[in-house]
Amino acid sequence: MALFGNAHTIDAGAAQQDYARLLGQGERVHAAYLLIRDTILFTDRRLILVDKQGITGKKVEYRSIPYRSITLPQRGTPIAVETAGTFDLDAELKIWVSGTSVPIEKTFTKGVDIYEVQAILTQFVAK
Repeated sequence: MALFGNAHTIDAGAAQQDYARLLGQGERVHAAYLLIRDTILFTDRRLILVDKQGITGKKVEYRSIPYRSITLPQRGTPIAVETAGTFDLDAELKIWVSGTSVPIEKTFTKGVDIYEVQAILTQFVAK
């Protein structure tokens, strides 16, 4: 288990095997990231957010977001990135999903290139 902001990239092949039960037939994981306890999977069909809950992390919420559901808020773009600063070492990714006014927010530490994450997401949303 990663602790204290030890976020990192997960091998897509390993994520494909680890989360095979969540994937549809023929669905492929293109990129995956571990964020402390949570995981984000970018497949060829959707974004999957794996949210471990509680002290033990045994309770897990799996959130599936088809890329077509990532939409523009009233102002701006469907995806926003806030980079790390001098005193705030974390970067944030905000994703707006249709039917919601508040974005999904995920925090990345310096172990993950937030620009790479944003580029991957943009690639799938633009299809």
